[in-house]
Amino acid sequence: MSTAQEDYDKLSPEEREAFDNEAKAHEEQEQAALPYTWTQELGEVDVTVPVPQGTRGKDLHVVIQKKKLSVGLKGAEPIMAGELCKEIKVEDSTWTVQDNKAVLIHLEKINDQTWWENVLTHHPKIDTKKIEPANSKLSDLDNETRGMVEKMMFDNQQKQMGKPTSDELKKMEALKKFQAAHPELDFSNAKVT
Repeated sequence: MSTAQEDYDKLSPEEREAFDNEAKAHEEQEQAALPYTWTQELGEVDVTVPVPQGTRGKDLHVVIQKKKLSVGLKGAEPIMAGELCKEIKVEDSTWTVQDNKAVLIHLEKINDQTWWENVLTHHPKIDTKKIEPANSKLSDLDNETRGMVEKMMFDNQQKQMGKPTSDELKKMEALKKFQAAHPELDFSNAKVT
């Protein structure tokens, strides 16, 4: 019995494109039927819930919990309510009313390295493998990640020019120091790996 991925891999490029376009159209249709719209970055999810024109904050009942979200007008059934796809940082999550016709909800993800498949677990999922994140700047990264990316970029550039990578340069430097400390040894046939 073959898996869906194996079946997909057997498709021709044209068949894959048709399959992907059909899946995307289906996903867009499902998402359009939701009572809200949403976008996400790796660290956050923003949800926009339309409400009747003239709605003010005091007219709303909004509950934001670590794994739960509910939005609605006071005294009425919630417009959206349920268990969140993943946990959020409640203290960093907010909501506001925009132009008296929409509730904007900003949710900070606890795990800022994963894409959400949906906002509420009982709603249709999106294919997170198809997400194309916005380009980020090196300055947006934390110091550790930025250092790794800069090292990778340097090493890639060095390889393209046929020069040693940063690790190879470190090994060569260590060998030079060892040679200087032990001039009596012959290193003419030494290979650095």
